[in-house]
Amino acid sequence: MEKLKLKSFGPISEAEINFGDLTFLVGPQASGKSILLQLLKLLIDKNNIKRTLEQYSFIWGKEENKILDFYFGEGMHKIWKKDSEIKLDDKLYQKGFLLPSKTGRIGKTSKNEEALFYIPAQRILSVADGRPKNFMEFDVSTPYVLRQFSETLRQLLQNGMENKEAIFPINNRLKKPLRDSFNDSIFHDGKVIIDEKTGQKKLKMQVEGMNVPFIAWSAGQKEFMPLLMGFYWLCPPSKVSKKDNYKYVVIEEPEMGLHPQAIKSVILQVLDLLSRDYKVIISTHSPVLLEFAWAFNLLKKSKAKDEALFDLFDLNKSAPTIRLFNDLLSTKSINTFYFSREKGKVLVKDITSLDAGSEDEAVSEWGGLSQFSGKVTDVVSNLYDEKS
Repeated sequence: MEKLKLKSFGPISEAEINFGDLTFLVGPQASGKSILLQLLKLLIDKNNIKRTLEQYSFIWGKEENKILDFYFGEGMHKIWKKDSEIKLDDKLYQKGFLLPSKTGRIGKTSKNEEALFYIPAQRILSVADGRPKNFMEFDVSTPYVLRQFSETLRQLLQNGMENKEAIFPINNRLKKPLRDSFNDSIFHDGKVIIDEKTGQKKLKMQVEGMNVPFIAWSAGQKEFMPLLMGFYWLCPPSKVSKKDNYKYVVIEEPEMGLHPQAIKSVILQVLDLLSRDYKVIISTHSPVLLEFAWAFNLLKKSKAKDEALFDLFDLNKSAPTIRLFNDLLSTKSINTFYFSREKGKVLVKDITSLDAGSEDEAVSEWGGLSQFSGKVTDVVSNLYDEKS
């Protein structure tokens, strides 16, 4: 997966995205970021999606619009328009690619493995009452990616957590510096457990002698927990660094509810995913993530050594951190794209340079994420100039 080109799809008038090892998508709400990412998963994982829906008694059938409603949510089929053009790498896609072939298969391959793991922005809905919902608890208006993510978390809690005493921290889950970072910035020595007293497995936190129910956690802790479980799914507790057949990871708005220090911890975990050879795509409204992208690309351009990353994240050298940062600057790339609304249309621009001196405001203002801080600086500077 190298390049995705779209024309006239949902709110997006035109987009051409060249994926890096890590790709950031920025832009205002309702500018098409989620729709583009969900489409990407459909293009890559359509066979697996069909199999999953049929497992839950959905009839895939031969109605393209009905299939699109199953996937994007009820009534969403109109995002694929008559003049839509979709191209992933060198392959063109039309609605007909959704339909089974004469052999009963979709497309030319019979493979059903899931290759793209999707962590949606609405992930808190998957554990709203402290337990992951199963696929069929959601109504037909819910996008497939949320239903499938919640089902994955349910399976993880039911079958995949070896430690029945706690699910955070766990010694064999995630690298120790990352666990420590999440503890310091998010959980503050709280111990996340699975409580079964109600007959259902529910998340609770042991802190200061209390078993705190999920609903009473801080907003950031609640938002982060399904994200953490997604990281668990991708990082198996074994010598195998990757999960099954996954090649790609989409994370929508990983910063939700988090303090900047906690966002920095999430960036470290994303770097761990890169070190495991996942290709990661993130949609975000956080300037912290773009500050990292800007710094990374400057360090890469200047041919800085890995030691610069230790300084950037205030980490000491240890075997896990050395493995985490090893050759990242020399082998990995970060690209950034801005979903810009112009005259009622959404155009996607490459702003990878994030050059504050660029004449293009989309680049210099990081897709609008640094616009307000720049304005504040100008206003304060002018005020002091007038007084002096």
